[in-house]
Amino acid sequence: MVSPSALGARHPEVERLRRLLSRRSDRVSERAFVLEGPKLLAEAVAAGAPLESVYVTEDSTVDLTGVDVPVRVLQRGVLERVADTVTPQSVLAVCRSLDVPLADVLSSTFVVVCVDLQDPGNAGTILRSAEAAGAGAVVLAGASVDPFNPKAVRASAGSLFHVPVVRGGDAVEVLVHLGERGLRRLGTVARDGESLDDADLTGSIALVLGNEAHGLPPEVDACLDGHLSIPMVGRSESLNVGMATAVLCFEVARQRRVAHERRG
Repeated sequence: MVSPSALGARHPEVERLRRLLSRRSDRVSERAFVLEGPKLLAEAVAAGAPLESVYVTEDSTVDLTGVDVPVRVLQRGVLERVADTVTPQSVLAVCRSLDVPLADVLSSTFVVVCVDLQDPGNAGTILRSAEAAGAGAVVLAGASVDPFNPKAVRASAGSLFHVPVVRGGDAVEVLVHLGERGLRRLGTVARDGESLDDADLTGSIALVLGNEAHGLPPEVDACLDGHLSIPMVGRSESLNVGMATAVLCFEVARQRRVAHERRG
């Protein structure tokens, strides 16, 4: 039996879910996004993220402990028509956007800057690596993908709720501001940069990564303090930008940990 209060496919709230999942313009204008699945919901609750509402299927068994926002029930089959995944999980939630102004992260000593990054899966992976390695912020500058794209949210595996994200901004202006705060801005390149084996990454660092196909745009070169390359011995010319970011971030974390241990 269908619950009399369950929302159907044409209900305004369901239509809003569909728009937030499919349209960046709606996510930007409403300053909201959708997260999918119990794991992401649990991460959001644990982080105290600004949830607006939660949507579950009629037969859902998702643990809603700690959820203190309205919970709506969806009619059978509605979630499958709305969700972004092929085999959707039994819960969706709307969350207010989490991006922060650049000014709020300028005191960080380890920042990851992405310029014109296009793939949402890469964006989520970068957020996950940056958070795990202790970065103070991730900046998605220029024409970069929306970090609240549903694929990016899923790929972040909850890290979106634990590392500050700066969305947008002219790449040159972003790098100028970071340089003024004393961060050494290192552009990552496939070859001819300083080897990661030799680089000192213990100081204030901004790792700057470019577009998946074209790398960093020429106009940012004047704002960089150097270039960094990952040494490779195989036949591959370069790594996927998400994988490269993980390698770089954890080398920063390793060097900082060793330096801290020596001082201690």
